[in-house]
Amino acid sequence: MIVIVDYAVGNIGSILNMLKKIGVEAMISSSAEDLEKADKLILPGVGAFDSGMNKLQELGFVDVLNKKVLEEKTPILGICLGMQLMTKGSEEGILPGLGWFDAKAVKFIFENGSRLKVPHMGWNYADTAKPSKLFENMFDDPRFYFVHSYYIKCNCTEDVLSETNYSVGFVSGFERDNIYGVQFHPEKSHKFGLRFLKNFSEL
Repeated sequence: MIVIVDYAVGNIGSILNMLKKIGVEAMISSSAEDLEKADKLILPGVGAFDSGMNKLQELGFVDVLNKKVLEEKTPILGICLGMQLMTKGSEEGILPGLGWFDAKAVKFIFENGSRLKVPHMGWNYADTAKPSKLFENMFDDPRFYFVHSYYIKCNCTEDVLSETNYSVGFVSGFERDNIYGVQFHPEKSHKFGLRFLKNFSEL
């Protein structure tokens, strides 16, 4: 059973719908007990970094997630804000993140007159930096849907899973052992996202 962590940050119904479409048993839950029983976890999220961390703390999820992920080695996928929460912190807030990756979220800043807008919104490529089961049998030129104003800077190159360019190159995915995070939204990325989530479900 894949449990999608519901901590009242973002619309997560589309993730469940995508998993149902590929025949994967999944549920949305805000119960720590359900998280503890999960075979796999998805940590989604849209919104502010500190708000997300506060919600995880208020619901008592931080200790549960640390136990499941770090001790029991349960596979977990962070999506968008969920990925950023796996890092040490963000320029957007002051609270520490979960600290699973030596990385930080920083804001897109472009020179005056730049035609690029913030947030980075729309389709973009994800170039894989290392082999990964998440990208196995992926369609050619994998493109995913992004909506974000902050991007990941990763201090450990071995953790980088994929990279994307939006004037600056940034880490659009990272992976270490049982922990995976992506800045893009696979649930909004059509056939590419379906294959990506199917691969995660089959880990």
